[in-house]
Amino acid sequence: MTNQPRLRAPAGATDTHMHFYGPYDRFPLAPTSPNSPPPALLDDYRAVQKKLGLERVVVVQPAGYAFDNRCTMAAVEAIGPAARAVVVVEPDAPQAELEALTHDGAVGLRVFMLPGGVYRWEDIPGLAEKTLAVGWHLQLQCDGRLLPEHMKLLEPLAGRLVIDHNGKFLEPVPVDDPGFACLLRLVDKGAYVKLSAPYETSREGPPVYGDVGALARELVRHAPERMLWASNWPHPGRDPRPDDVHLLDLLLDWAPREEDRQRILVDNPARLYGFS
Repeated sequence: MTNQPRLRAPAGATDTHMHFYGPYDRFPLAPTSPNSPPPALLDDYRAVQKKLGLERVVVVQPAGYAFDNRCTMAAVEAIGPAARAVVVVEPDAPQAELEALTHDGAVGLRVFMLPGGVYRWEDIPGLAEKTLAVGWHLQLQCDGRLLPEHMKLLEPLAGRLVIDHNGKFLEPVPVDDPGFACLLRLVDKGAYVKLSAPYETSREGPPVYGDVGALARELVRHAPERMLWASNWPHPGRDPRPDDVHLLDLLLDWAPREEDRQRILVDNPARLYGFS
């Protein structure tokens, strides 16, 4: 990552989704980990932050750590007030555990409904009830093509949902697809969407990721006040890794108006994650 971003990040710019891994002698991966990424440490990420002009971060518990939040929470503690965490807890975790995590910076529960995840769809109502008392949102990652099958479950929770990676349609869909219509309906009912990781689903590929970019542009056009941006650093499972500078600069295409980028990078995450 040697080039400089064309997008000048505004003060308070926030990366709403990234992961730490290791050091593995302190924080070994869970036996259920879907991959074995190289260590991704705080000093490495601070260099990315500096390069992109980012000031705040939301550290998301990776699937590789299952219910062990120690690596995530250690990073949040080290970063301080400019960091928040999205964690994963056992379905029967005591409320005291949730309260302790909240005290230390946790604001959400990751509901990862892809291979390597630890929850079932039928767990979600109970998880929503358990986390309501501590004010957490539910961060959902699933194949967006399945949204129509789960709307009866998700619509009542829409005001507490944050949906990953442009809806993560594992086969990119057109903007008139029923799954994308469901995503927009959830947004209309209060859900946030992260504009992130187009490389995970795009069939057209870099530099434009045109198939995913069409969805991102429509999301911004539809509800810029509900959009977020994220790096998805360190891009686990990707070799070579995508260029973080390029991923930030995609916002110039997806959100061409400066006022919308201000919302996406600063105002929306400040409101959602409680940054002052």
